[in-house]
Amino acid sequence: MTLPDARQLTALHGALDQWFADAARDLPWREPDCSAWGILVSEVMLQQTPVVRVLPVWRDWMDRWPTPGHLAAEPSGEAVRHWGRLGYPRRALRLHAAAVAIREQHGGNVPDTYAELLGLPGVGSYTAAAVAAFAFGRRETVVDTNIRRVHARLISGNALPAPALTAGEMRLAEALLPVEQELSVRWNASVMELGAMVCTARSPKCADCPVRSSCAWLAAGEPPPSYTPKGQSWHGTDRQVRGAVMAVLREAATPVPRQMFEQAPADLGFAPSGIGIPLAALHRLNSAPEQLERALDGLLVDGLAEMHDGGLRLPA
Repeated sequence: MTLPDARQLTALHGALDQWFADAARDLPWREPDCSAWGILVSEVMLQQTPVVRVLPVWRDWMDRWPTPGHLAAEPSGEAVRHWGRLGYPRRALRLHAAAVAIREQHGGNVPDTYAELLGLPGVGSYTAAAVAAFAFGRRETVVDTNIRRVHARLISGNALPAPALTAGEMRLAEALLPVEQELSVRWNASVMELGAMVCTARSPKCADCPVRSSCAWLAAGEPPPSYTPKGQSWHGTDRQVRGAVMAVLREAATPVPRQMFEQAPADLGFAPSGIGIPLAALHRLNSAPEQLERALDGLLVDGLAEMHDGGLRLPA
C-alpha cells in the first residue's frame, strides 16, 4: 500500500468535496438547523440499518422527543415501543439512557467533545467521533463500514476491508483526514456517502466514482475479496422470534401473560385485531418451545421486557 503524497491527497480531498456538494442525499439530519440531539439519534439508528428504514422512525422520534429532556422524561419502554421494527432494540434503551445522562450530567445539552460523548451510556468510539464531527464541526477520525470499504479499495487495493476494524485501518483514516477542520468534516461525510451510494459492497458503480482514476483496486484489475463475507441470517433464528415477541409487546397496552406467547388462541373464524395481529404472526413461526423460551428470557435479561402482574410488558 502506498499512501498518496501531499499533492495527490489534496486532489482526492477536492474531488470528493465537489462530488459531495453535487450528489449528497438530502437527509434531515444533514440540515444546518438539525440539533446535535437529532444527529445523535440518527447515528444510533443508522447503525446496521438502511436510511430508508430509519427516516420515518427518526422523524417520529424528533416530533415526539425533540430534546434529550423530552425522551428522558418518558419510561424507557416508550423508547422501545417507538423504535418500531428498526431491529436491535437495545439501541433504543441506550439512547434513553444517554438522554437521561445528558439531562442529569450536561444540563440537557448534548456534550460537544469526543471524550464527553464517549462517556454517555451506549455511545462507542464511532458514534462519539461522528457526533463530534457532524454536530459540532470537530476534526475527528470517523470510520464506519462504508468508509472502511472506500479506504480499502481506493488506497489499499483490496475489494473489502478486513472482517473487523484494525489499528492499521485507523492509522490510514487518520493519515487521510484533511488538516483543515471544516474540510475534515466534509471529508468524513463524503467518503461515507461514496461508500453508501457508489462504492457499495456487492455492486460498486465504478463508472460514477469521482476518484476512480486514483483507485488502487481498479488499477489492480478488481481482485476478488480474500474472504467471503458472512450474511446475517434471519428466518428461523432466535432474532426473528425475539422480533416477533417485541412486536407483541409494542402493541400491548397491558402485560401479556406468558402463555399467550406459547399457545395460539382458538380459531374463532374471524381475523385477529389489535394485539392478536402480532400474536398471530408469532405463532405462525411455529418456533420450538425452547427457542421461544430463550427469546422471552433473553428479552427479560436484556431489559427490553419486564414481568408485571403475571405478564410481560415493555420496561417502565
